Amino acid sequence: MEKIINSVAARTGLRPEGVKAVIELLDEGATVPFISRYRKERTGSLDEVEIRNIESTLKTVRELLARKEFVSDAIKTAGKLTPELTKKLDEAETMTEVEDLYAPFKPKKRTRATIAKEKGLEPLAKLIMSGKSTDCYASAARFVGKDKAKDEKDAIAGASDIIAELASESVRLRNITRNTYQRSASIVCTVAKGKEEELKDSPYVSYSDFSQTVRRMSSHQYLALRRAEREGLIKVKYSLNDIGDDLENALARAFVPRQATRACAEVIEDAVTDASKRLLRPSVENEISAQMKEEADRVAIDIFSGNLRQLLLAAPLKGLKVLAIDPGYRTGCKVVALDAQGNLLDDSVIYPVPPKNDFAGAQRIVENMAQKYKLEAVAIGNGTASHETERFIKGSGIFKPERIFVVSENGASVYSASDIARKEFPDKDVTVRGAVSIGRRLIDPLAELVKIDPKSIGVGQYQHDVDQGKLKDALDYTVMSCVNAVGVDVNTASEKLLSYISGIGPSLAANIVAYRAKNGDFTTRQELKKVPRLGDKAFEQSAGFLRVPGGKQPLDNTGIHPESYRIVNAIAKSLKVKPSDLVANEALLGSIDAEKFAADGVGGLDTIKDIITELRKPGRDPRVDGDNDTFVPGIESFDDLREGMVLPGLVNNITAFGAFVNLGIKENGLIHISQMSRKRVNAVSDVLKLGQHVEVKVIEIDAARKRIGLSLLL
Repeated sequence: MEKIINSVAARTGLRPEGVKAVIELLDEGATVPFISRYRKERTGSLDEVEIRNIESTLKTVRELLARKEFVSDAIKTAGKLTPELTKKLDEAETMTEVEDLYAPFKPKKRTRATIAKEKGLEPLAKLIMSGKSTDCYASAARFVGKDKAKDEKDAIAGASDIIAELASESVRLRNITRNTYQRSASIVCTVAKGKEEELKDSPYVSYSDFSQTVRRMSSHQYLALRRAEREGLIKVKYSLNDIGDDLENALARAFVPRQATRACAEVIEDAVTDASKRLLRPSVENEISAQMKEEADRVAIDIFSGNLRQLLLAAPLKGLKVLAIDPGYRTGCKVVALDAQGNLLDDSVIYPVPPKNDFAGAQRIVENMAQKYKLEAVAIGNGTASHETERFIKGSGIFKPERIFVVSENGASVYSASDIARKEFPDKDVTVRGAVSIGRRLIDPLAELVKIDPKSIGVGQYQHDVDQGKLKDALDYTVMSCVNAVGVDVNTASEKLLSYISGIGPSLAANIVAYRAKNGDFTTRQELKKVPRLGDKAFEQSAGFLRVPGGKQPLDNTGIHPESYRIVNAIAKSLKVKPSDLVANEALLGSIDAEKFAADGVGGLDTIKDIITELRKPGRDPRVDGDNDTFVPGIESFDDLREGMVLPGLVNNITAFGAFVNLGIKENGLIHISQMSRKRVNAVSDVLKLGQHVEVKVIEIDAARKRIGLSLLL
């Protein structure tokens, strides 16, 4: 265990004491949100990012140790494990080092070298490698005959195959090759035969004659060229830029024994050259490709996770009843009325856009719904016919302009056809469900978007090209982190939302909803213990993130964990007031000396400070700090665009290379990272965030491909 703790601490740069505490808590079944929120004294106040880093690093370290153990056992079983090899395995810090050490002992397919060994040519290879033979062909004569080599030349060739395989398994030669590629290799793209015209009309036309060094290859470029190659549009290869001969000379110098005769040296050099071209370089190229893919995946997944976090934590539209519209042309616009909690009140269809253009009928239906249900805001999906529908709603004068919002409908169709939607609205069709989802995204983005596969929300970059397992793990964690950061009302939260709460999961979430349906609303957090299969551990992990507004215990509507109620009671007693008197009482809370209470053993200092913060704003939603300003487009169609125009925009996706901006028309514009500042920008997220209102200048219009280049440099 100590070895694991030290390794994780070294890799993360965190103190071993804190790392040890986190690992112990994780192994006990604690979640990252729970540890970061309620175990600060034990971890030394490590934050959620640091704890998540420890969790992921711990997984890597344990996988490495498991592989070391497997390799050690395999070599030991083969009877070839030496003290020196054991030491090297123990000191290996990466999976690559472990695999390099295992390579000579790994079970092999039938290769040219194994065939040569079967012919009994291994002694000849060893003789040549010793460097003692003055005439290799004379030495080879002893290996000519039945079931052996045909002649001396054939014997030398077989021995060379064995030497080449030894060279390809040499850790030193692999490192030389690896370092050369990382330092000097380039990736070169050429057009696949017969794909010239198809490539011209594709998004990958810039890769028709593309070359970039491995060192400078960006993540989005690498993922793009891999996709283009997979689609058969380009051919990709590595180039050493005229230093291939230098590499082979360096390999030969490193492998030929110093005492070798000229005759032996020539055979070994030729074998090393063969090993380099046939075995070493292809192997290292595959390795470099895997490393670049892993890094590109990491960057893309980090961006996706960051975008998703911003989207999930967007400010909700609290306390307003909403008219939600899923726009459409021929089939009409589906409209639904929702109360402030997102419950469906009514639904209908209007036809204010082509081909029917029934403005009067549409206005009558909308006006009646607005008056009947006292609707105060409008959510309009941003898909087909969105612009025309928005113009109709604004022109109707029924709603205040600042209460009309265009909402992303990415994934709404996925939700509307899902089991969750069918369960929520069994008697409604997919069009009504989709409109409800659009409205709920305005009322409470987090509660609604958790019902949809994050990959369908439309804020990723090359999401189908990255490692799907790692992507799912990262996005699931992001959703869990956001849900727990906000907390949920245990009496209104959906089963899906509850499933992301620390310690709950799908099964217990279903049990909570079933208990709630049978017994009515929860009145205290303690009542959760009556839910079937919700034991002490699950209660410990989840209780602090579950809110009970209007319950018997005021503290149940705060982020204060039930285990800390005793601290609140002790503080209240010392101030000679009731615990409930502390809630939102700035005068009393300002008089609390947290350090004195901590020194007196009432509780940990960090915990007491967190309690005071929670008592100041009980039940506060951290998302209300955002803004819900409406976006008013400056143009109505792509044809209205002119270079030099300065327009309002809304950032709706962030990638490694830039940000996509909604201009109020079907086509999004792109602000390339180079057009964001006159200073160097390391990451797009350092400048922009999802949903941010921006003023942009049109710098390029590609009418053929409907592409718009934008700049923040006005």
